[in-house]
Amino acid sequence: MSHSAPHVIVFANEKGGTGKSTTAVHVAIALAAKGARVAALDLDHRQRTMGRYFDNRAATIKRLGRDLPMPRHATHDGESLPRYQGLIEQLSQDSDFLIIDTPGRDDRFARMACQRADSLVTPMNDSFVDFDLIGQVDPTSYKVTRPSFYAELIWDARKARAKTDGGTIDWVVLRNRLQHIEARNMRRVSDALTQLAKRIGFRIIPGLGERVIYREMFPAGLTMIDSREFGEMGLGHVAARQELREMMAGLGLPEIALPLFA
Repeated sequence: MSHSAPHVIVFANEKGGTGKSTTAVHVAIALAAKGARVAALDLDHRQRTMGRYFDNRAATIKRLGRDLPMPRHATHDGESLPRYQGLIEQLSQDSDFLIIDTPGRDDRFARMACQRADSLVTPMNDSFVDFDLIGQVDPTSYKVTRPSFYAELIWDARKARAKTDGGTIDWVVLRNRLQHIEARNMRRVSDALTQLAKRIGFRIIPGLGERVIYREMFPAGLTMIDSREFGEMGLGHVAARQELREMMAGLGLPEIALPLFA
């Protein structure tokens, strides 16, 4: 990438359990596997899921002696503004991409990160429980009645970003764990998302499925990019790798059209 400032990708959703950190790790490793210089910042100092994932990966690299793609990473303390600013500056240096994972709750540093985003990714499960974060629907017709508080928060972040440097935020809603949802409910959620996307301006792309493999990889810090570490791959691995390819293509990140996997 030719520009000096990194492309900032912020994963943000005030609801937990949406696969946010797992998705953030996979995006970071996928970009690093392409040869991009990637840095990652975990703002969730309580759970530290992304930070722990990378710690586990570093331990696996050391144990196996393998040269796996690995971003630089740090975890914020959740309290210090100078530390937040220092980590952003430090991780931005010599990086093509800066991945920021935010807590699944309201957090002032997450709000600041959203205003800095070039790509803002909001993972959600296909249910009206998750949809309620960004929009409300009529209980009978399932038509969208109004945006919810989080959509308004992102709207404010977009205005602040435009005022600060004239930049724009590409807001992407990522639909995770699609296959276990009853078909009629899936269509209703899809229709509601499409209505809301036209109304407030976000893109909708498919994300990662509900697969045990993603949870099993956490202790070793591995991802679907690390296929050589799995030995013989089953159908579930192959399907998960295809999901990741499609998700990365949908994100539309700079230079993402290059081949991702061998």
